Amino acid sequence: MSKITCECGHVNPEGTVLCEACGKPFEANQHLNNNKPEQLLNMRYDGSARRSQTYQRTFIDKTWNFFSSVKIGVSIIIVIVIASALGTIFPQEMYLPPGSDPSTHYKDQYGILGQIYYQLGFHNLYSSWWYLLLLAMLGISIVIASIDRFVPLYKTLRKQKPKRHPNFMKKQRIFGETDSGNIDYKKLKANLKSKRYNLYEEDGNILAEKNRFSRWGPYVNHIGLIIVLLGAMLRFVPAMYMDEFLWVREGETKQIVGTDGIYYMKNKDFILETYDMEDEGNSQFRESLQKQSAPVPENYQTNAVIYKRTDLPVVPGKEPELKKVKEAEARVNHPIPLENGISLYQASYQLNEFSSMTFKLHDKGDEESNYGEFTVDLIEPKDEYELENGTTVKLERYFPEFELEDGEPKQVSKFPRNPAFIFEVDAPGEEPEVSFAGIGVNIDASGNNDYKLGLTNFETRDVTGLTVKKDYTLPIIAVGAAIFMIGVIQGMYWNHRRIWIQPKGAGVWVAGHTNKNWFALKKDIDRTLEGTGIDFPVDQQEEKDAEERRKDDGIISD
Repeated sequence: MSKITCECGHVNPEGTVLCEACGKPFEANQHLNNNKPEQLLNMRYDGSARRSQTYQRTFIDKTWNFFSSVKIGVSIIIVIVIASALGTIFPQEMYLPPGSDPSTHYKDQYGILGQIYYQLGFHNLYSSWWYLLLLAMLGISIVIASIDRFVPLYKTLRKQKPKRHPNFMKKQRIFGETDSGNIDYKKLKANLKSKRYNLYEEDGNILAEKNRFSRWGPYVNHIGLIIVLLGAMLRFVPAMYMDEFLWVREGETKQIVGTDGIYYMKNKDFILETYDMEDEGNSQFRESLQKQSAPVPENYQTNAVIYKRTDLPVVPGKEPELKKVKEAEARVNHPIPLENGISLYQASYQLNEFSSMTFKLHDKGDEESNYGEFTVDLIEPKDEYELENGTTVKLERYFPEFELEDGEPKQVSKFPRNPAFIFEVDAPGEEPEVSFAGIGVNIDASGNNDYKLGLTNFETRDVTGLTVKKDYTLPIIAVGAAIFMIGVIQGMYWNHRRIWIQPKGAGVWVAGHTNKNWFALKKDIDRTLEGTGIDFPVDQQEEKDAEERRKDDGIISD
């Protein structure tokens, strides 16, 4: 690309709107900043040459220009917001009741809308490839838009000189002329320094500048956002983030998911404590507690024993050799820490889950008769049960939790909360009989059975629900959020102010610019010029606006 050589001798890159050194407006490029000859200068990015407005030939140029557009960035954000909202219409799959089948749960619970929701893949929206692609596009847009603006702006501010072109001075919003007088430059400099301005001089021309660092606030914001996005996307990397659920029954020892088969946990005891309305210590909650239809938990915890496997490496199918590591309690907000950043959080529980059921075989019309009993382990049921009289009871189907739908049993979950069974009774010398048995239900499938299976006893136990969590992304997200807030403060509470003072014969010109808060800049200049013999400048934009208002009111004519 060709270069632009200014009359001051500085060589500017193609696309420059204002000379980097003296600020002379290049008329041929004013359209790039939407400048018109009769308007004041648009000082956006100080007139620096931006790649997106200069290079438009190759595919890389067009891709760069696409992602550097603020409109594109805002559009991506809007699409992400809409997509994120869609993900909250129905619960995501990770929040479904344990054991639920997503392919049927959404339709059963939410009807046709739930089925469409599932088929469109919205049940796992936040981990879908297209949602991650949107996040990646947003990150790319932020990076490219920041580089496209920050680099040329930084170079321009670094190269700026105190001596500015006359057209640059006259077209600043704050501008004033003093034709002649006894000007006290010594006091002027002292006043500027007292206002904490940094002074730069060249041939009697003065540039007073302060708070340049505030111009970098938006780009610090962008760095923080990029780090937050990176942390969010790293949550899909198993080594960085894990959030699994583990159900462990009382007395059961179970492998802890996400530990590569190294750690095991035994649920030694589960404890549930509820609020006592008669306790004086709970008097402030009494009214609220009385409104509840069920006891309100005050504390629930798992007394656990943590084991570590010693026979490493893990051989599939081999019974593990475990060594006790520690005993610990998992309570709400008080997890059990393990190695490698993994912790066990108390998250849920299930009281009085069935563990076994005992049935008796008797004559259909005589419950006092007894041909034998058998017990079904609801976690690991057997296929057949032999009774004392030689009768065989075969377990044809097992429903841990069932409901009847159109007269047919349907499994709701894999947890034994409302178990039911289809048994085949095979007595010696007789035709096999089929029965459907459960709690409160006993159906003779054919209506011609001679025998009946009756429930005589059952046992229950509590089940604890623990979240197995590892999160190395949280510090990354926290750092990103902190950097973002630094950028917000940096750009919000300070503003970049510049004052140019140039001798003109016996007089002097004064111009000023700020990226925001023009009233404060004008006030700064007026106080600085007090007692120096220099006339106060005017806000040309305010004068132009006032003139337009007078024209609208008919006070002056065109």
